[in-house]
Amino acid sequence: MLNGTTCRFCEAPLTQTFADLGAAPLSNAFLTALELGEMEPFYPLLARVCHQCLLVQLPAVQTPANIFSDYAYFSSYSESWLRHAETYARAMTARFQLDACSQVVEIASNDGYLLQYFKADGVPVLGIEPAENVARAAVDRGIPTLVRFFGRETAMQLLRDGREADLLIGNNVLAHVPDLNDFVAGLRVLLKPDGILTMEFPHLLRLVQERQFDTIYHEHFSYFSLLTAQKVFAHHGIVLFDVEELTTHGGSLRIYGRHAGNRDREILPAVERVLDTEREGGLDDIATYSRFQREIEATKRDLLAFLISAKREGKRIAGYGAPAKGNTLLNYCGVRTDFLDYTVDRSPHKQGRYLPGSRIPILAPEMIRETRPDYLLILPWNLQEEIVAQMGCIREWGGRFVVPIPTVKVIT
Repeated sequence: MLNGTTCRFCEAPLTQTFADLGAAPLSNAFLTALELGEMEPFYPLLARVCHQCLLVQLPAVQTPANIFSDYAYFSSYSESWLRHAETYARAMTARFQLDACSQVVEIASNDGYLLQYFKADGVPVLGIEPAENVARAAVDRGIPTLVRFFGRETAMQLLRDGREADLLIGNNVLAHVPDLNDFVAGLRVLLKPDGILTMEFPHLLRLVQERQFDTIYHEHFSYFSLLTAQKVFAHHGIVLFDVEELTTHGGSLRIYGRHAGNRDREILPAVERVLDTEREGGLDDIATYSRFQREIEATKRDLLAFLISAKREGKRIAGYGAPAKGNTLLNYCGVRTDFLDYTVDRSPHKQGRYLPGSRIPILAPEMIRETRPDYLLILPWNLQEEIVAQMGCIREWGGRFVVPIPTVKVIT
């Protein structure tokens, strides 16, 4: 069920609010100059949690085709993410002994940022990517890419074509799936009997404990703990036998799955360890979810207090980045060009456009040196180390960095 009144996994009624962020446009619906005179559609940004399975979720306010068919996010523009991808590829090739006879398939393969490393080691790859403009970039770098949304139907077609996966990958795609059961059923179909799947997704525990409410936006339909992910995959005959805690995206999990009938890989102690950590953090208690709204409101007040004080002192403030999370933050807090002069982004696909809702212009990073702002607000705070290193020039004129999550932090 996709209407937002029943859980998309177990179909129980949804009555408990997790985060009410008002109304916002789609976070990747960047505007051109010509569109500034037109109306923008805003949709309720209301996340609820299921009492039964504890899946945090948003209703599908738009079809996946409208959200993802032409996409502005290209993974290759983040150096730290490329390093993460390369490290992963090397580790999986060694751990699961992948070679020229193996088949690696990545769902939501973006611009080939990850599969390029498997290909370089001689491992056959296939990407599945719904955004045609992004898939074209992958094909240009020699990565075979199927432009399709993934689900059971696509998996069945690939199975008939003999494209079963020895390693089936999904990095930051699980949250983007409105029909969760169809997607996970497709994973089971496409995975070889002795194959391994890995999925990475932001960890709900980190979101709750570190007030990462800006990671809530319409393109994310679900938010996962291991407690809930284990239930979802088990329902479709997939056992999670290992898990790793990662630092990416403010704290993520990488889960490892196998067919329930494949008992060659035992369940490792890391699974129970992370489950225990989640229970200690209250993720098995609905009361934990009901308290999150108050935390969100406190962070909003902190950010606005800082921005108001800085502007009263005559300070100039610019942003760094044009990520989806930044658009949630700015729209929820009501930040426009009265606080933020502009933002910069390395991606030429975003430069020259305007942030949705706030309509803050997106410029090239060179503008920072030209205008010499007093503060640089880091919107993709999960990449703050990379950005502080890239933009260290602001210290030449006494500029400082600002990180908004979980509370405002100024970095000199």
